[in-house]
Amino acid sequence: MDEDVRAAGWIDRLLPERLNWLSRSTGIPVVFGGSTSTTPQRLVIGRMKGTFGSGLRGLEVRPGSGLGGRVLRDRAAHRVNDYARTSDITHEYDPIVVRQERLTSVFALPITVGDAVCGVLYGAARDHRPVGDRALRTAEVVTAQLSRDVEDRLRPDPELHEPDPLAELAAVIEETVDEAMRARLIRIHHQLRGSAPPTTTSDVTLAPREIEALRLVEVGASNVEIAARLGLSPQTVKTYLRNATRKLRVRNRTAAVHEARLAGLL
Repeated sequence: MDEDVRAAGWIDRLLPERLNWLSRSTGIPVVFGGSTSTTPQRLVIGRMKGTFGSGLRGLEVRPGSGLGGRVLRDRAAHRVNDYARTSDITHEYDPIVVRQERLTSVFALPITVGDAVCGVLYGAARDHRPVGDRALRTAEVVTAQLSRDVEDRLRPDPELHEPDPLAELAAVIEETVDEAMRARLIRIHHQLRGSAPPTTTSDVTLAPREIEALRLVEVGASNVEIAARLGLSPQTVKTYLRNATRKLRVRNRTAAVHEARLAGLL
């Protein structure tokens, strides 16, 4: 299978989870994105969260057209604070972006695989206040990690990338509303891990910085990326993660993320 096609497939598969996390952790109200094709080159928007209608779904964006088209053409991130009035982009998508979705501040980031732009991730607001630099930096971390994850999955040995059943079970637990079923799934999760049942949220209190660090670990950010995102030194990040791991009574940062999610701390 052509590598560009495989890259697009992985982006479409991994993007929904990353968009959900980005929206949840930053409060950006609208996030969306998609992968690119090469013959001819165009971006197809297929994943979204927070939209009013379905106009963006399946929208094809050509290089140079609109904000995403600038990203394809320039192979670089772009942001506008007033989409409807900016003269820096073309406006053929205004009926959807402006009139249907009422988006104002919009950013678009390239998802690169190797030397190619294989997708674009967008974030947007509707209240005429620019998306903040802090939220944008988080989006940059998410996009960079997504690029690395796709590159990892394109490597020769597919067995290295089999899904982690415990991580998938933790995700199911997070989405389970029924409290009895949730408690039952948590017990199963910990039986499979060979660990004791989790402490309750009243038993564990994490500092705000410890929670922020774990949220970035959740999307695969390195200590250096977390440090840059939070304005801390890598050593301070290590201290926060070590403290969180100790409080949650687990052995590593990945387990700390799972435990914090199950305890309702993330």
